[in-house]
Formats: sequence, structure tokens, C-alpha cells
Amino acid sequence: MVTKPLKITDTILRDAHQSQAATRMRIEDMLPACEILDKVGFFSLECWGGATFDSCMRFLNEDPWERLRTLRSALPNTKLQMLLRGQNLLGYKHYADDTVEQFVKKSIENGIDIIRIFDALNDPRNVDSAIKFTKQYGGTVEAAISYTVSPVHDHQYFIDLACRLEEAGADIICIKDMANLLLPYDAFSLVKALKEKVSAPIHLHTHNTSGTGDMTYLMATLAGVDIVDTALSPLANGTSQPATESLVATLKDTERDTGLDLELLSRAASHFRTVASKLKEQGSLDPKVLNVDTNTLLYQVPGGMLSNLISQLKQAGAEDKYYEVLAEIPRVREDFGYPPLVTPTSQIVGSQAVLNVLSGERYKVFTKESKGLLKGEYGKLPGKVNESVRKKAIGDEALITCRPADLIPPELEKYTRELGERAKCEEDVLSYALFPKVAEAFFAKREQAKPKNEDVVRHIFVQDIS
Repeated sequence: MVTKPLKITDTILRDAHQSQAATRMRIEDMLPACEILDKVGFFSLECWGGATFDSCMRFLNEDPWERLRTLRSALPNTKLQMLLRGQNLLGYKHYADDTVEQFVKKSIENGIDIIRIFDALNDPRNVDSAIKFTKQYGGTVEAAISYTVSPVHDHQYFIDLACRLEEAGADIICIKDMANLLLPYDAFSLVKALKEKVSAPIHLHTHNTSGTGDMTYLMATLAGVDIVDTALSPLANGTSQPATESLVATLKDTERDTGLDLELLSRAASHFRTVASKLKEQGSLDPKVLNVDTNTLLYQVPGGMLSNLISQLKQAGAEDKYYEVLAEIPRVREDFGYPPLVTPTSQIVGSQAVLNVLSGERYKVFTKESKGLLKGEYGKLPGKVNESVRKKAIGDEALITCRPADLIPPELEKYTRELGERAKCEEDVLSYALFPKVAEAFFAKREQAKPKNEDVVRHIFVQDIS
């Protein structure tokens, strides 16, 4: 019997609102609860990475780096965790190794302790650089397995991958179940097998999209999982993570008691209830993402992808095609060689499914990203690709079989030159490298918002005498 406390990573500051509210929570919504969150004793708080970087600049007019520094200052006693897409960083394509190195370095300098590194295709070549640089600059490497279900993804596949990631330097192995496909008994057997094969702690991440997340965590806990991801109740469940308070209460006075204080959690949740209400009023939080949908087990669509899919169909005036698109997703996925559905492959497969449905003909049009995926620009696809679909997409173009990043020359100097004097710091260059148009628009707004000299003097004077 396992007797050590289960550790908790809370996702309220990142994945919870990414999965339920299209990543629209602002820093001003987070700060009032930070003093309480910092006292709870979480293993870590996931607060950065994923889609937050893009959303900060694109929709919220916030500097993602400033957000990170602000949270670091407000949470001095808690480890901060981020999600990194390996060679994709936080963008949607592969970047050169010099960009990966600088991004990892600056993330750690600005306050990140733990970097969860994954590749959408589970191609280990795409995470090796990020793992190496995280260790080089003093961060903790949490290397993730993108969990999925397909004819080519069995337990042995994931065990072999975990062993490979540990050899590459992983301090923690994460099972990243982004679509809540890992069922309770499978979680028990997979965790048990991993505990026998790797010495690194096992961290399990799931959602509650299909309504099985709590049971999956309980079975994984019985099998000896070390850490799990949960979300405070106001933004928990549905497409988000299972609720923190519920799991803490379930394990109280057992061998796996988390030791977390329900009173403190309740106080933090009270604040985020008001935030959730605001997000609903703004229309960012769609009721569909709160429901249990066992069709997830068929469609394999993760929470963040669902909320984005709803948004895409709304913009196209085609909300009535929602379930038709969901049914098309697994067909596209099979044609594309069974990639796990997680950013960026979830967006690629999802967008292609939308096009297939809305155009009235399958593969009448291919996105640029679909062509890249089929060509090998994102790495090795796990299963057999439908060659007639690939031929239609890329014709006779040669496939990429090497590590895709080996074909990308150093690029950071180029980005620095392009941005020129608009870059106020090294972090600005990285923002531009990942999202050029979005960053340029953000920098322009930032410049316009600068107070005039007399306003600065007046502000300093008022500060000094108050």
C-alpha cells in the first residue's frame, strides 16, 4: 500500500481557463487570490505557457512576460509551472535550436521552476533540445507523454516512450491525457507499469470531459501516482480538470492524504467564482464546455480544442454543424496516421475537419498546416498515413524524415534585426519570433499607451508624497 501524500498541481491560472474560457482570464483576476494560493502548499501552480502567451497579447493586451514576473512576485513560496510544446515552444511551428534555448533560458529567468515539455506526435527528437536547455539553465524537466487511444498506441508504446524520456534527462514523467481518454482501470495499470519501469515521479494530467476524470485520478492514486493536476472548483470539470477540493476531501485521513487545507481552498475558490461569473457574462465561457460528453471517447477532442472549435463554427455561422465536425475529426485523424490530438495537431486536424464539412467535400481544400503535417514538418506520424490523401495534399514533394529542426538554420539574430528598436528587451524578440503580427500589434499599442513625460513626472510626484 502506498502511504506517501498525493501531491497536487492546480491549473486555475492556466489550463482551467484555457479549457473552459478560451484563455481569457486576466492577471487582475488572478492577483487577489495569490496570497491564499501561496499558502496552500501545492506541488506547483500551472500558470503560464500553452495558449496563454498568444492570448495575453492578442486578446488581453497584456505582456506575457510581465504576467509571469508579476505572478512570480506574488507567489514567492510556490513552484510555478508552464507547458511547452517542445520544438514548437508556444507557437504552432518548429523553431530553430537557438530560439528554443533563449526561450527556455528567459522563461526560467523570469520565474518558471518546472517546464512540462511535450510533443504532439510523441516524437522524442522534438523534445530533446528543450529538455537539454531546461536542465542547462536550472529548471526542472517534466517530460510528457501525449496520451491517446489508437491501434498503434498501447501501454508498451507509452512505457517505451517514458523510458526514452527519462534517459534524455526527465526529472518527472507526465502522462498528459488532454482529452480525458485514459479510463480508470487503464490509468491504474499504466501508472503501475510506469512505476516499475522508471524511477522518476509520475505526474498525471487529465480532464473531466467524458466524466471519468475523478475516477481516473482515484485509481491512479491507488496505483501510486505521485502528482495529479486539478483545478479549483469554479473552473473545474467539464473540459477542465477535476475539482481540487473534491479530491482533497476524498483522500483526507487516508494513506494518500494530500495534507491540503480545505478552508484555504474554499477561500481561494470564493474569489474565482466571481471571476467565472465575469467570464460567463463576457461570453468567454460557453455552457457546452461544462457538460459531460461521453462522445469524447469517440471523437478524442481535448477541452481547449472544443472551446476553439465552438468559436470557429460561431464565426462561420455554422454552429449547427458542431456534431458533424466532431464526427469528421476521427476520420481525418486516421487518414493522418493517428496523431494525438493536442496543440498543434488538434488545431490542424480540427481545422481540416471543419473544412471537410463546410466545403461539402472531403479534402477539397487543405490547410498549409495539414500539408506540413503530412509532409513530416512536425515529425514522425505514429501510424500509417492514407497515401491517397497525402498525395492529394503534397503531390510528389519529398517527405521529411530527419529531425525537422535540423533543417532550420539559426534564426534569433534575424528576428532581432527585423524587430530593431521596437524591441525594448530580449523577451520582446522572443514574443515577436513566436507571433510576429500579434507581437507587432501589441508593441504598437504598448507604445501608444505610454504616458507623456509630464504625466510620468506627476505620477512619480504623487507616489512620493502619498
